[in-house]
Amino acid sequence: MDSLNVAIVGASGLVGRTMLKVLEERNFPIKKLRLFGSNRSKGSVIHFKNENYSVETLEDDSFDGIDIALFSAGSDVSKIYAPKAAKAGAIAIDNSSCWRRDPNVPLVVPEVNKEAAFEHKGIIANPNCNVIPLVVAFKPLDENYVIKRVIVSTYQSISGAGNKGLTKLEDEINGIKNNDKHPIFSNAIFHPHEAGTDQTNEEIKLEFETRKIMGNENLKVAATCVRLPFFACHAEAAYLELEKSFEIEDIKHLLNSSQGIVINDDLANDDYPTPQNVAGFDQVFIGRIRRDTTVQNGLALWIVSDNIRKGAATNAVQIAELFIK
Repeated sequence: MDSLNVAIVGASGLVGRTMLKVLEERNFPIKKLRLFGSNRSKGSVIHFKNENYSVETLEDDSFDGIDIALFSAGSDVSKIYAPKAAKAGAIAIDNSSCWRRDPNVPLVVPEVNKEAAFEHKGIIANPNCNVIPLVVAFKPLDENYVIKRVIVSTYQSISGAGNKGLTKLEDEINGIKNNDKHPIFSNAIFHPHEAGTDQTNEEIKLEFETRKIMGNENLKVAATCVRLPFFACHAEAAYLELEKSFEIEDIKHLLNSSQGIVINDDLANDDYPTPQNVAGFDQVFIGRIRRDTTVQNGLALWIVSDNIRKGAATNAVQIAELFIK
């Protein structure tokens, strides 16, 4: 196994620190590690594998000699520096939304379309944290029964907004007011509105990215995305219309035997996945597998995944692992 020179951009953020944790857990072969962050975090020390690393700020030559650059510093940073990383010879794996709609940039979930990663031109996009667990669940169903339509409602942790979101919830719990129009504590709120549409940006991401990863631009997808006041994991209620008839037990067996999925479905014993019992895991957990009787060949799923791990950091590291010789 070859060792690689790795850079993490946004290393001091919530996802960046989780990337480091996942790299260590999976024993990713690192020869040289460089950590980059904002001016605010410059000089801060991060511990990794019994060594201390100082956070640097980005320069034009920061990626010289780097093989893999993991980005989790937002679209503005990725737009400028991912091309610089690619030009220097690195593979930039970007966790922001910056490159996901670019037709020349592959959008990759290794359990679903890992072959797309090798079509990169220096940049690979990591999908939205809601989309990753959905397509992991959808892939085996589409291969065996063909998905015609999907309706999804999401129940998302405020951690999807990063450290800023977590601080917002903690402050509101403690009675500290902010200037936000909508509090998150004891509330349900939406993501920002997408200008020129009647949808939020999260809903548009979910619909577009699902089609792109599944390789079907005509797939019918409708989404409603909601943020809720808990600290970890996203949950999703998905209603699928399939082309072929099915038996529920066959669906359970198929999903249970598919990569990256854990079935947790025993309502008789009050057993189903929740954000609390899924936090910290990399798999996609599925429960409440049942028929949707409102359409022919309708299937309902309850899907829960750790949005910071599989929904962001772990998926990015799994992409990087594809390039270990």
